[in-house]
Amino acid sequence: MKRLIFLLEEPSAKEMLKAILPKILPDHVYPEFKIFDGKQDLEKGITRTLKAWRIPNCAFVVIRDQDSGNCQIIKQNLVDLCKQAERYDVLVRIACHELESFYLGDLIAVEKGLNLSGLAKKQNNKKYRDPDRITSPSQELTRLTSGLYQKIAGSRAIAPHIHIENNKSHSFKILLAGICKLAGE
Repeated sequence: MKRLIFLLEEPSAKEMLKAILPKILPDHVYPEFKIFDGKQDLEKGITRTLKAWRIPNCAFVVIRDQDSGNCQIIKQNLVDLCKQAERYDVLVRIACHELESFYLGDLIAVEKGLNLSGLAKKQNNKKYRDPDRITSPSQELTRLTSGLYQKIAGSRAIAPHIHIENNKSHSFKILLAGICKLAGE
């Protein structure tokens, strides 16, 4: 059995992954989650966590929101922290700008998950065709759902309905492609 260890900045990412991973991982790959208390805690804890990990046959995935920072700088900083732990095989992915861009990339899933109607027809609006360009996806999702979306409960409700192939978020597709590649190695 191979283990994929996900180092995450927040519990909502775990809720999303718990629904998505069974759709893409082979049966012999088992996911585990290490949840940090925000992005600063994640960055402080990466090196220590990776150095302390002694279980064999593991691969690591670090996922962090871009928020308002520079994606390339954030990613390089995380890669450098992994190298400090002498781990050169860690997959680092940045959600543009927040995890919620994945949900805005599939408004049918939002509609089904939150038991709403009329959202799916907005997917082809210019704004939602490329949800990674929305600078505050969580605020947009809250506005779009009239306040129904809450980070953890919303992730738990929406993620099971996300269609893997049809999501409009490029960063979502890059995340899944990286996980699939890592799981297959």
